[in-house]
Amino acid sequence: MSGFMARVHGYFKTVGALTLIAGAVLAMVAAVGEKKPDARQIMMRMADYLSKAPNWSVTVHSAYDAVQPDGAKVEWNDVRKVTLVRPDRLRVETERSDGAHTLVVFDGKQITTFDERAKVYAQAPHPGTVDDAVVYFVRDLGMRLPLAVLLLSRFPEELQQRVQSVNYVEKTMTLGVPADHIVGRTATVDFQLWIAEGDRPLPVRAVLTYRNAPGQPQFRADFADWNFDIEPLESLFTFTPPEGAKKIPFATAVAKVMPARPRQPAKQGGK
Repeated sequence: MSGFMARVHGYFKTVGALTLIAGAVLAMVAAVGEKKPDARQIMMRMADYLSKAPNWSVTVHSAYDAVQPDGAKVEWNDVRKVTLVRPDRLRVETERSDGAHTLVVFDGKQITTFDERAKVYAQAPHPGTVDDAVVYFVRDLGMRLPLAVLLLSRFPEELQQRVQSVNYVEKTMTLGVPADHIVGRTATVDFQLWIAEGDRPLPVRAVLTYRNAPGQPQFRADFADWNFDIEPLESLFTFTPPEGAKKIPFATAVAKVMPARPRQPAKQGGK
C-alpha cells in the first residue's frame, strides 16, 4: 500500500472509531436522560393484584442462610406449595432439603401444623379470616411462615407502612418473562423484587437481606406455576391425623414441628 493510500486508510479507520465512540456517548446520554419507571408504583401494583385475587396457588423455591459461628454461611433450601382461598382457607405444604415434609392448614376455624417425619401435629382454635390466622400463627404462636405478608388482603397497606425507600434497577429478560427489577428498604430488611410486566404483575423472584443480623443473612425465593383459576376441594383444607400421629401443644410445636436449622453443620470424620 502506497503512503497516500495508507494515510487514507488510517483516516477512515480513525473516523470509524470516532463514530463508534460518539454513538456510545450518545447512547449513554440518552440512558441518563431517560426517565426510569416508578418503582413504588410497580411494587404497589403487584401488591394490589395479589391482595384482590380471591383464589390462587403458587410454588415457591426458597433458600436461606444460616450464619455459622466463624462467619461462614450455610444455605438451606425448601419447596413450598401455597394454596389460598379467601376469605378463610389456607394450605402450605413444605418439603425441606433433607426430604422432610411439613404442613400448615387453616380451615376458617382452627390452625393445624404437622410434621410428617416426627409424626406430630399441633392445633389451635382461631376462627376468622386468613389475615387473622396468619398474624396469630406468626406473632402469637411464634411459628415460621416465610413471605407471610403476601397472603394478606391488606398487603398493599403493609408495604406502604413498612417500605421506607424503593428504586428501579432495570428491565430483565432472564427469568422466563420480562420483569422489572426493583430494590427497596424497610427498617430492618433490604429487599430486591423482580415483578413480571404486563396484566399479571406477579413476583417472579425475591431476595431479602437482614442487614442488622450478624453476617447479614439472605432469604431467596423463586416463584413458579402461579394459578388464579383454582377450585380446590374442601378436603384440601381439612386435616385428618394419620395413624400413629401424636398431638402436641403449640408451645412444643415451635421446637418440634418446624424446627430451626442447626447453625453449625456436623463435622465429617475427626474425633
